[in-house]
Amino acid sequence: MPRCFWCTDDPLYQAYHDQEWGTPQRDPALLFEMLLLEGFQAGLSWITVLRKRERYRQVMHGFDAAALAHMTDERIEELMQDAGIIRNRLKLKAARRNAQAWLAVDNPGEWLWSFVGGEPKINHFKGR
Repeated sequence: MPRCFWCTDDPLYQAYHDQEWGTPQRDPALLFEMLLLEGFQAGLSWITVLRKRERYRQVMHGFDAAALAHMTDERIEELMQDAGIIRNRLKLKAARRNAQAWLAVDNPGEWLWSFVGGEPKINHFKGR
């Protein structure tokens, strides 16, 4: 399979490229997971987040928005000691706030898709 220039020979990166990247997603749970992972990625490479994704699933209740919306400051401090995740207090607090905001929207997956009229946008770039 041809891959984009940014996809390295890392099997985790290749699996992400081949199975997830560029695939329109409508599952609200996965959309929420990607929202949080993108927040954790800020300032870092995506492969760093992919390598920590499974640990995030374990410590963040499978990215359950309702559980994360009630994450306490004490729990955030516990997570700050977990070397398996990106230990950034502001990003962890943002995950909690994003969960609260997610829950405040009626049908957040549909709301996200409303920005593009419910259809994926296909760009045909001439080069990178």
